[in-house]
Amino acid sequence: MIVGTVKETFPGERRVALTPYVMPVLKKLGCEVLVESGAGESAGYPDAAYTEKGAKIASSRAEVFKTADVVAQVRGYGANPEQGKEDMGLLRKGQILIASFEPLTALDQVKEVAGTGATLFALELVPRITRAQSMDVLSSMATIAGYKAALLAANHLPKMMPMMMTAAGTISPAKVFVIGAGVAGLQAIASTRRLGAQVVAYDLRPAVKEQVESLGAKFVEMEIEAGESEDKGGYAKEMGEDFYRKQRELMTRVVAENDVVITTAAIPGKKAPILITADMVRGMATGSVIVDLAAERGGNCELTKPGEVVVEHGVTIIGPINIATTVPFHASQMFSKNVVTFLQGLFNKEGKLEINLEDEVVRETMATHEGEVTNSKIREAMGLAAPTT
Repeated sequence: MIVGTVKETFPGERRVALTPYVMPVLKKLGCEVLVESGAGESAGYPDAAYTEKGAKIASSRAEVFKTADVVAQVRGYGANPEQGKEDMGLLRKGQILIASFEPLTALDQVKEVAGTGATLFALELVPRITRAQSMDVLSSMATIAGYKAALLAANHLPKMMPMMMTAAGTISPAKVFVIGAGVAGLQAIASTRRLGAQVVAYDLRPAVKEQVESLGAKFVEMEIEAGESEDKGGYAKEMGEDFYRKQRELMTRVVAENDVVITTAAIPGKKAPILITADMVRGMATGSVIVDLAAERGGNCELTKPGEVVVEHGVTIIGPINIATTVPFHASQMFSKNVVTFLQGLFNKEGKLEINLEDEVVRETMATHEGEVTNSKIREAMGLAAPTT
């Protein structure tokens, strides 16, 4: 079994799907590893680091695709629709591709992969169950996003985060409001608290109150009925516009009281809900900062411009995209661990690679197999009937 990885071609992408750290695990599985020359260089992993761990270096991308039984990428074609098109001529029947793919929105690209006969495992589809936590790339990358959001806010805020007792007087701590207490939100809370800020947080799931408070933040209570806020896979569900309107009304005062607002509300395959309107921004103090971690999905703030930093009504609004790639060394390390843990689950007790559709993780993550689109969520988005098997 040969497992390969290639250099990422998406503009600005510095991560790599396999790092030297996972080579011993792959060797234990009986796999040879083939790495395109320079694949890990931007992330801080030179070719020599791979060869020291027993990997072989391929001189070209085509060689990896031609030779490898399994190819791991950070961004597959769906998440890299322009440059990734060239890989379609390299995929072959029976080959396995493991990658982030934006499968619920990149429907044409999923169809193209199916047409090659390759089996695609789209890592965004990993179900959020206890057994699959170590394979969850969305959670891994969200951890980095929450951490970086705190740093971005501190860098742009015209105040210092911590309270300080100085000879020149006492400096009050910055006030931070984190909207959404998922993985990114909890990390943003922890990181801004470490910087010394006074933090409050809100989530439409009351059950996370204990987690928020365990990190030293105050949970904001809002009298609003959320109902079922998660789907059976553990991902956030899209709520109705009436819910979001009431939420905005209740949130306006809290937003105005804080120096920094970090938003994290994103729904897979959907446009991000607007939580902060232009009027709410207008009510914030001059110099305040919004870090919108949902910018890639359109943004939680009405005034967010994805990939840009803008100033509106005296408020700095940051819309970071592909934020994980700004910490490529550790982002690659985490992503790589997720990929290899998932790959381990494809091996049966006899040590042979087997696609076991009775395994929920395998079944739900698989997007294409044997020329067909197999995932029920993707088929639903395409207007197709559910798979028969």
